[in-house]
Amino acid sequence: MADRVILHCDCNAFYASVECLLHPEYRSVPMAVCGDPESRHGIILAKNEAAKKYGIQTAETIWQARQKCPRLLLAPPHREEYVKYSRIVNEIYQRYTDQVEPFSIDESWLDVTGSGLLFGSGQEIADELRRVVEEETGLTISVGVSFNKTFAKLGSDYKKPNATTVISRENYKKLLYPLPVDRFLFVGEHAAEKLRRSGVHTVGDLACARREFLVSLLGKNGGDLWDMANGLDNAPVLHTGEGREVKSVGNGMTFRRNLESGEDISLAVSVLADSTAARMRKHHVKCTTVQVTIRSPNFHTISRQKRLPAPTSLAAEIKEAALGLIAASWNARAPIRMLTVTGSGIVPEDTAGEQLSLFEPASSVEKREKQEHLETALDSIRDKFGRDALSFGSVLHNDLGIGKYGNQKHE
Repeated sequence: MADRVILHCDCNAFYASVECLLHPEYRSVPMAVCGDPESRHGIILAKNEAAKKYGIQTAETIWQARQKCPRLLLAPPHREEYVKYSRIVNEIYQRYTDQVEPFSIDESWLDVTGSGLLFGSGQEIADELRRVVEEETGLTISVGVSFNKTFAKLGSDYKKPNATTVISRENYKKLLYPLPVDRFLFVGEHAAEKLRRSGVHTVGDLACARREFLVSLLGKNGGDLWDMANGLDNAPVLHTGEGREVKSVGNGMTFRRNLESGEDISLAVSVLADSTAARMRKHHVKCTTVQVTIRSPNFHTISRQKRLPAPTSLAAEIKEAALGLIAASWNARAPIRMLTVTGSGIVPEDTAGEQLSLFEPASSVEKREKQEHLETALDSIRDKFGRDALSFGSVLHNDLGIGKYGNQKHE
């Protein structure tokens, strides 16, 4: 059976490149897109080629970046423009295949196995995509070509910017095995440190380790990493419009100053629970478990979770559960630097099966129904007039850095 032909397309310095399209004068000076310079989570989100020459790194603080380049021009992010350009680029990809799976706002996998008769080899399609995307949008992409998704992703990272790299069965060991293990897909900082302590420093070390050892070290993820390092990734590229299953929905925030009182915590949880619940309703799901992650100023971090009596997508119930977890697991006098509220154990909203309603008093059921109507009405108003159209009065003039609707973080 012939190998699949998988591409991974990555827009180069995407945020910064879009800003340079919007402001051509940015191209000739060191420039970076960053978070709020006044807040502690003000970090570099992307940088242009001129800034890269100064050694500026994505995710470093603005203060660190300006130490390297005092003349660095800082630009705020314009997320609506990034979404627009992401959509345009993915529509170009869809001319070549109906299997286009976005991995993030600026990255997508394409399965072009069936496109060869029309458009040529994987490398030819990659080169044409680079040309077409640049001609039609002004953006450049780097493309990895391989026989599976993992190696295609590593290929797009291998040479930047505006390059095509082919990772084949004949060359993947030569190209990929010398790479540091933390360059491998799904190896985070914690896993990389565990691997290095165990003598696994490169992708080649990962591939040559015993699979059973990696499972004992990292659990199921260890076995998956061994499979991928040995070229055994058979995961399909999803068809256009075929979404991934939502496993959790949550929001988190690092605050401009520490949360130091019950009022601070209540405000933060209210906003995070509100946006988490709204996103669940948007996905037509409910959660059966609420989790909070709390980080102190010295980066001590804990996570706690509790199962709910019934599935919910109501902010009021998520807030109540989150506040209960914080009260039970965190010293009320200890400050909080970062807080995340997550709903997990996701179920479809129409199969939630709220059996407990049979045993609840009528007044409780009626109260819940009223809350559902209220929060659904809030969704409708925000859809029509913008997500900041309605919020909590206590959000106004707060000094925690909390916006009207919170900061979306992850799904």
